[in-house]
Amino acid sequence: MQSPSLTKPVHLLLFLVLLFTGLYFAKTVLVPVAIAGVLAMLLTPLADFLQRKKCRKAVAALLCVLTLLGFLAVIIGLLKWQLSDLSTDLDKIGDRLSDISREIKRYINQNLGVSYKKQEEIIDGQSAMAGAGGSQVGTIAAFLFDATVNFVLVVVYLFLFLLSRDHLEGFVLRVVAGEDKKEATAIISGAVKMTQQYLTGLAVMIVMLWVLYGIGFSIVGVKNALFFAVLCGLLEIIPFAGNLAGTMLTVMMVMIQGGDIVMIFSVLAVYAVVQFAQTYIIEPLVVGSEVNLNPLFTILSIVIWEAVWGIAGMFLAIPMMGVLKIVCDHVTPLKPYGYLIGNGDKKGGKLAERIKSLFGR
Repeated sequence: MQSPSLTKPVHLLLFLVLLFTGLYFAKTVLVPVAIAGVLAMLLTPLADFLQRKKCRKAVAALLCVLTLLGFLAVIIGLLKWQLSDLSTDLDKIGDRLSDISREIKRYINQNLGVSYKKQEEIIDGQSAMAGAGGSQVGTIAAFLFDATVNFVLVVVYLFLFLLSRDHLEGFVLRVVAGEDKKEATAIISGAVKMTQQYLTGLAVMIVMLWVLYGIGFSIVGVKNALFFAVLCGLLEIIPFAGNLAGTMLTVMMVMIQGGDIVMIFSVLAVYAVVQFAQTYIIEPLVVGSEVNLNPLFTILSIVIWEAVWGIAGMFLAIPMMGVLKIVCDHVTPLKPYGYLIGNGDKKGGKLAERIKSLFGR
């Protein structure tokens, strides 16, 4: 017979297993919905502003979507412009890759005793195994098709969320009991406010990182410095791993383009300086503690959501954990869990107040 003291933990564990199993197998449907929901919370103030200016709700929602698409088009245009400059060096990059490949083969032959012929056989075998899984062209085409479909779905869901946001809020308030309507309203407003502050702060921080990386990479002489600055900044949407991945890509391209050891260490030095500024100056001032999550559970949530929903899960992890904490803080039986995943009583405060506090006593 099961001990009563183990009943609740077992039920909780079973619930979590079923929840994440369902989320994993339903990711094709749920990921576009979740991304659109987060973006809708970000654009809600703009939609409300447009409606106060006598715009019809559908027109306001459409203008918000077009604003977001315009912003994305500017970023893509900037990257395309820089890529056009980068493409002029493709022949040199190909030659440099061939040189690096020959150096690696020579090192393996001299230090590990593997002959050049054996290395070629191993490479050919790996290529055959990769080809057996299907055509690379077909794989790329399928990926592009899925990405296009998901992008269209996110845009459609975003428009519909903005159009029917009042209706959805009314549904939630009708579901909860009468005495809980006040707490439900607080949860909705808190979740929307937290998401807006987090994503707005993240966007401002990314722009600041573009400037810092652009200046730093230009000073050390990186080719197409603006492209790599934009890339490193954009990868900030993936917490912790994104900025490191962007810098490693920059280092790899510097090596491929023929950069010496001094330039490589200079790029790493730029990364270290920018990371210091981001961690101790930019992020506390611009992003602050709006989400107010414990660092342990922040990293844990990123790892879990990456396993469930991939890269999209890493982007959504912090906003979803922030919403979960707000729910836990307003539901009495869940308050201990809100305290567990939270970061004490630290609050973010407004940007102006944080800047003023730096120069105050």
